[in-house]
Amino acid sequence: MSTKPVIYQLLPRLFGNTNAQCIPNGTIEQNGCGKLNDITPRVLRSIKDLGVTHVWYTGVIEHAHTSDYTQYGIPRHNPYIIKGKAGSPYAITDYYDIDPDLAVDVPKRMEEFEDLVARTHDAGLQVIIDFVPNHVGRQYHSDAAPAGIEDLGAGDDNTLYFGHNNNFYYIPRQLFAPNIDLGHGKGAYTEFPAKATGNDCFSAFPGQYDWYDTIKLNYGVDYGDGTRHFHPIPDTWLKMLHILRFWAAKGVDAFRCDMVHMVPLEFWSWAIPNVKERFPRVQFIAEIYDVALYRNFIHAGFDYLYDKVNLYDTLRAVQCYNHSAATITNCWQTVDGISEHMLNFLENHDEQRFGSEQYAGDPAKVIPSLVVSAMIATGPMMIYAGQEIGEQAADAEGYSGQDGRTTIFDYWSIPTVRRWLNSGHCDGAGLTPREKWLRERYATILHLCNSEKAISQGRFFDLMYVNYDNPDLNPHRQYAFLRSYGTETLVIAVNFDSQPVDLKINIPRHAFEVLNLPQGQTVTTDLLSGDTMRKDFSQGRTFDTFVGPYDAVVWKIKHKNIMGEEPIKRRKSAKKG
Repeated sequence: MSTKPVIYQLLPRLFGNTNAQCIPNGTIEQNGCGKLNDITPRVLRSIKDLGVTHVWYTGVIEHAHTSDYTQYGIPRHNPYIIKGKAGSPYAITDYYDIDPDLAVDVPKRMEEFEDLVARTHDAGLQVIIDFVPNHVGRQYHSDAAPAGIEDLGAGDDNTLYFGHNNNFYYIPRQLFAPNIDLGHGKGAYTEFPAKATGNDCFSAFPGQYDWYDTIKLNYGVDYGDGTRHFHPIPDTWLKMLHILRFWAAKGVDAFRCDMVHMVPLEFWSWAIPNVKERFPRVQFIAEIYDVALYRNFIHAGFDYLYDKVNLYDTLRAVQCYNHSAATITNCWQTVDGISEHMLNFLENHDEQRFGSEQYAGDPAKVIPSLVVSAMIATGPMMIYAGQEIGEQAADAEGYSGQDGRTTIFDYWSIPTVRRWLNSGHCDGAGLTPREKWLRERYATILHLCNSEKAISQGRFFDLMYVNYDNPDLNPHRQYAFLRSYGTETLVIAVNFDSQPVDLKINIPRHAFEVLNLPQGQTVTTDLLSGDTMRKDFSQGRTFDTFVGPYDAVVWKIKHKNIMGEEPIKRRKSAKKG
């Protein structure tokens, strides 16, 4: 059976923190920090009960932080070049180590990670971690690398802006002088010569909104004249391949690769096959924000790509800016032929929470967006810890202000997650009835992703082209489509409106032809509510359904139950989504 990945993203630093009295800009001593060991078998079973297949552990590799671990031989990082007290998980300071903040016993931090991988696998879940290829923390130094592995930058010629085998880019003869406070005296951060900053800022003077806490890695592209130097293989390529293989050998099942379009495509075309040669089960997920590059990165070997600038942005526009729901049709057309590679989501650590004031304002309005994201295609669906219980990110945590996002820079806890965990009992005893209801809805929808082959493996048919002038379906606020596999078909309709609707959905002859569907009267079941009703499923007759405000229906039709005409002889293939 083909499994549709359902991914649960969590930051261990936040996830397991039970401190309900966190203070803005608090230290680890003041606010506490979640640990890898907090993710117990019971926690993992509860996550799996949502319908989840993979857990993405975000921020587990050592990154810049202000806490002091010098007693364990870990160099202290300069606080002036760190974002927040906890630091960015994407300012990696040692690719071969686990972040000590996450360990109960710091010297055994790698063992604690290996145990987490084993627990996750024992729970029937797969493990995803970040691979951050484009940049590292400003004070990168590996004290945990295997013997014989040279540190990044150790062999660089820092008199050169670009060197084929340099790991970094340099601004020769210039002191690093960003538009932020670097401190004074012995505690000041100094860097000479300056190195280029991670967001392609090739200057010694990045601003406060640049990624000033990171250094850009050199993959053989001379950004000064645009030339590319990939033969012989650049040193950075070899070092990054070793890092990928190191973590794959730890049992990691997939890498979520950060900002892949900032790294040359040629590297991915070389590195991914080299990893899969030794670890064929390992998958690669690309964070990417350019639709024009989607097919190139799939061809390079990526299994899945973020569909942020296509489906996510469209659903947000429908929800927040009164854009027409009919524009969803453009989304599947944009990725037609590669839809099985698209990873859909409504939240992650970079985006505002769906229920926040800055997004929908009410987490209960999520059902239509969730159903479309989860069911429009066979590719993965991802949710972010707390999303399933309506986390609204209303706190101003410190470095991360009150911006509708859950901080990645501060020592903090997530109110909804904290109450759901209930000191490790995972019984939701601290949740409100509304939060419990929402979690049940998420579980129902996410379970359907794999319990229904029409969703995990089936074909897709958009019904909107025959409903644009339908007086009983408003294409600006409702969207309808079919999913079909074998002898089962799903009629799916969502309502983005605040008012309930009685829909009369036109289903064209073409749908019956390409999906090879029988026609007639049938008993159908709504998989979301459990309601069972007799309905017409025929061309020339509308498929009638009630849909509540901000709600959806998923009517399941078993072909053997249809009393009427035989299937129309199939003439062509349907779109597979």
